[in-house]
Amino acid sequence: MTKKTKSYSEAIAQIEEILQQIENGELDVDQLAEKVRQVAELLRICRGKLFETEKEIDRILKDMDRDQEEEDADSEK
Repeated sequence: MTKKTKSYSEAIAQIEEILQQIENGELDVDQLAEKVRQVAELLRICRGKLFETEKEIDRILKDMDRDQEEEDADSEK
């Protein structure tokens, strides 16, 4: 069975839900430890997605700069 990767929005929504449960005192000590582990994993997912998004944006911006430089060079000819 394949595990579906959570989207950033899904992970954030789950983190917010767990934080609300903690703030409202809805969890006992055993549940709290498990929920903290879940939040740590969700944060790892979010951090990874943010890192990948940053790399993609950097790549796009570099491509745009390169395209502009090529256009400038062509117009100088």
